[in-house]
Amino acid sequence: MVPPLEPADSATATLANQRSILLRNRSSGLKHAAPWCDRNAGDEPLRLLKACPRYAPTDLISLPRAAERLGLGELWIKDETQRLGIGSFKGLGGAYAVLKLAMQHVERRTGRAILPAELMEPGVRAMLSELTFSCASDGNHGRSVSAGARLIGARAVVYLHQGVSDERAAHISRLGAQFERVSGDYHDSVEAAAKAASQAGWIAVPDTVGPGEDATACTLVVQGYSILTDEIVAATTGQQKPFTHVLVQAGVGGLAASVFGHGWARGLFGPDTHLWVVEPERSACLYESARAKMPVRLPTGPATNMSMLECQSPSLLAWPIIEDLTTGYITVSDEEAADAVRLLNEGMSGDPRVCVGESGAAGLAGLLRAAKEKDRKTLGLDQCAKVLLFATEGPTDVSVWSGNK
Repeated sequence: MVPPLEPADSATATLANQRSILLRNRSSGLKHAAPWCDRNAGDEPLRLLKACPRYAPTDLISLPRAAERLGLGELWIKDETQRLGIGSFKGLGGAYAVLKLAMQHVERRTGRAILPAELMEPGVRAMLSELTFSCASDGNHGRSVSAGARLIGARAVVYLHQGVSDERAAHISRLGAQFERVSGDYHDSVEAAAKAASQAGWIAVPDTVGPGEDATACTLVVQGYSILTDEIVAATTGQQKPFTHVLVQAGVGGLAASVFGHGWARGLFGPDTHLWVVEPERSACLYESARAKMPVRLPTGPATNMSMLECQSPSLLAWPIIEDLTTGYITVSDEEAADAVRLLNEGMSGDPRVCVGESGAAGLAGLLRAAKEKDRKTLGLDQCAKVLLFATEGPTDVSVWSGNK
């Protein structure tokens, strides 16, 4: 059982604005079972999300010139900036959870199993119009839940903390959802969303789980991300050399847990692969949890430009998988994230351009940070390295986007 969150001590709070690489030895294997760690975990999400008109696999892009510049063998980036018209990997999780929960609702009402296509039939949509789905979000998860609800004719209410910009709120409104403002930080909005859903009888679709909370819907969210890993497996079929390094940026840790856990099940990487989590140095809850050897909750600190990663505590659903499989934690500064945005947006050394937001560029920022280490051999960053990164999202706050500077 995962222990409850503990407040970070005062020494932890002083680590803000310090750049860090924390290396860990991986355990003997995956000790904790999770539905998305099953080899076939992505099949059901794919079956449902194919009902979305804009579903298509996203690109896995080779960056050979950047690899040469960094002294690496190969460098690849999974481009999620076009995902489902939402522009983020989050489009997979929230939308899938909404569709799956909607199907379960209809099946309980009718007493029979239904097919995904039936969600679009008038009689079924009349049933679904009675439902309200709710969540908290920094922006992209809310868009995914809203898009899923809109597709089936249901209602969505998204809780946004005070740090979420009006621009991100507008993206949600355009999908027909209602949003509610909450004082405080992301986790205050999570608590407000859960309370409102409980009182109003709504269906909560969180992307994080706290102590004692029902993990059913959040498990579906993380399972939806399995599609992303399956697409990488399909795109790399026939390649002889496996990935030696996989860097995943993290907020509460859902994507990292999915990529590491499902990637392990699909054989995307082996026991020697470096699996690294990258976080903003101002909001490094997974780094601090690894250091404390238990999940901790950080105090609210200064805002970071990697706003989609600005979370104060790990998801207790994701943490056991991350703890089992992660071999390194890297924190990066706002300046490093902004530099990575510009490098990808301009096309590193003539490589294809990738238009990302600061959160989406954090993985590259982490790689650049690690590449500056004097003893790179310890990290395995040499000409034999084959590195996988994720462009997790496009620009969300264009007015303050580093690509404009």
